[in-house]
Amino acid sequence: MSPRFLPHDWFSEPLPANVEIGPRSWLYSTYAFRHYCSRRPLGVRIGHDTGVYSGTFFDLGPEGELEIGDYCTLVGGILSTAGRIAIGHHVLISHEVVIADCFAAVPPDASRARIPPADRTVIVGDNVWIGARAVVLGPAQIGEGAIIGAAAVVVDDVSPFTVVAGNPARIVGSVGP
Repeated sequence: MSPRFLPHDWFSEPLPANVEIGPRSWLYSTYAFRHYCSRRPLGVRIGHDTGVYSGTFFDLGPEGELEIGDYCTLVGGILSTAGRIAIGHHVLISHEVVIADCFAAVPPDASRARIPPADRTVIVGDNVWIGARAVVLGPAQIGEGAIIGAAAVVVDDVSPFTVVAGNPARIVGSVGP
């Protein structure tokens, strides 16, 4: 397979071969993959009609995989995993949001073996909104329709249609299904 480039890209690197971008989706630059090390057959799958905008980074380790649903918007989010992150459909991830499977940042080429082994999968359900500078740490599961307030720190599951805010995140309201 020949290297794939984004026609509008200012960055000269090709798109990683194990990345799939759905029809009518937008990726601002292959620079988003600067710290991408996934060796999985399909490391990143971006659904259709999804926008991945400036400042978004995919920091995936060798076994990392990420799935982003359809009709999503990511504006400057940092997605970091040595395992798996699954983002549903119709999800809004605002500026400087961090979704990670580990509390500690490590260089992309370092072994994550120092982190205790566990299933740290992060799941973000459909129709979720995550406010600016929020942090979601695995193995959190964010239920459908939940709203994560700006700068919240989520380390536990969030029930569907629940509004959480603060550090640590606490329930502050709910929205009707």
